Amino acid sequence: MVLQESGEMYLETIYILAQKSPYVRSIDVAEYMGFSKPSVSRGMGLLKQGGYLTADENGYLTLTELGTQTAEKIYERHTVIRDMLIHLGVDEETATQDACRIEHVISDKSFRAICRHAGKA
Repeated sequence: MVLQESGEMYLETIYILAQKSPYVRSIDVAEYMGFSKPSVSRGMGLLKQGGYLTADENGYLTLTELGTQTAEKIYERHTVIRDMLIHLGVDEETATQDACRIEHVISDKSFRAICRHAGKA
């Protein structure tokens, strides 16, 4: 299953929320992202089908190994790009918004070059 940008955003959000609490539900994802419950529910279903996450009988979401690896990759891209933009003088809000867009389209090759330049390789 090839993830779309929205699927990557859901995984990243679950990853971030799971760092704060071991109990993450679809409603938490919807509130964090400002998305509707039906949209998030559909997205969670697709991620489950793709093997990225599981949900228990109480609705708590857990990233699978594949989901965790994917979320960590996306989150790393976000933080490295955001930090690089801030270092270049971009304000934090703009850097965060731009990093969120860039993280989904940048190639592995270009991202590795940015990491090497930033001394994070």
